Amino acid sequence: MTAHTATVLRLHGAHDLRVEIAEAPAPGPGEVRLRMARGGICGSDLHYYAHGGVGAIRVREPIILGHEAAGYVLDVGPGVEGLTPGTLVSVNPSQPCGTCAQCAAGRPRHCTDMRFMGSAMFLPHAQGLYRSEITLGAAQCHPLPEGTDPGAAACAEPLAVCLHAVARAGGDLSGQSVLVTGAGPIGCLTVAAARAAGAARIVATDLNDAPLRIAEAMGAACGLNLSASPDALTADVAENGHFDTVFECSAAAPAIAGAVEALRPCGTLVQVGVAGSAELPLGRIVAREIAFLGTHRFDVEFAEAVAAIGSGRIDVAPIITATFPAADGAAALDTALDRSRSCKVLIALNPAEEIPA
Repeated sequence: MTAHTATVLRLHGAHDLRVEIAEAPAPGPGEVRLRMARGGICGSDLHYYAHGGVGAIRVREPIILGHEAAGYVLDVGPGVEGLTPGTLVSVNPSQPCGTCAQCAAGRPRHCTDMRFMGSAMFLPHAQGLYRSEITLGAAQCHPLPEGTDPGAAACAEPLAVCLHAVARAGGDLSGQSVLVTGAGPIGCLTVAAARAAGAARIVATDLNDAPLRIAEAMGAACGLNLSASPDALTADVAENGHFDTVFECSAAAPAIAGAVEALRPCGTLVQVGVAGSAELPLGRIVAREIAFLGTHRFDVEFAEAVAAIGSGRIDVAPIITATFPAADGAAALDTALDRSRSCKVLIALNPAEEIPA
């Protein structure tokens, strides 16, 4: 088998995204070659595109963006079993080393030498998934049932993040009252994950109405616009009692403080959103014995996310608000930057593939 050429979306600097050509070599032992179908735009992709980096992590060389993607198997290398040409797969972008102390301790998501596709953390950068074809390890490819929408399959990675957040909260939310602050893609998928985990009532908050309607479509009992009605959450708590668990997905200091106040004593606050430093109401956290938990990426939850999407147990369709052809990748990223008109924006990675209307 010979190497193929692929179109890629490569970032050279802030707002400098170029459609270029790269090689997709023939698969070797344990590898597969994929025809990519859909790629999702994540917050880190937006930071790289808009600002040239995420915090202290800067783009120091051209990088192919994208770590949320799905594609179809084209051919397989020697020793690959369970994957056949034509199979739709979600790609796990996480590539832990398997040998560091964290990997040995069963915490590969904290691998000290993690190669996470589409990340500029290390040099050379870990190239991402915005390509028309790619060759990679078969272990990263998780098959889905025939007929699964490739756009939904591309949402496995962010859903895995949310399933891990729920796992950090204990996994079983049966009968619980749950608050999700921030109704972006992660917040909306966290609503779906909490609902699948048995939450009895879920409330979502945001500063815009559009994402709140999506959160309700994903399973929230109601969405509260705290920009239009700053006291809406206080009123909800007074009427319905305190929340058992809060998933804080905005990383905004006021939201964190509000989450602490919204929790019952001995409740759990899971910090999902990532930002810089934020002032915390430590006195209230201590006095109310709030369990404050961080959550980072995912482990086994990637396979769980693929299974949930493939079986229809979690419907991710409501978060998908637009799909752009790869040639309009910059326009896709610009649209995703505008939260007033977008939630999860996808890129159709194969130029020959038609985009559904």
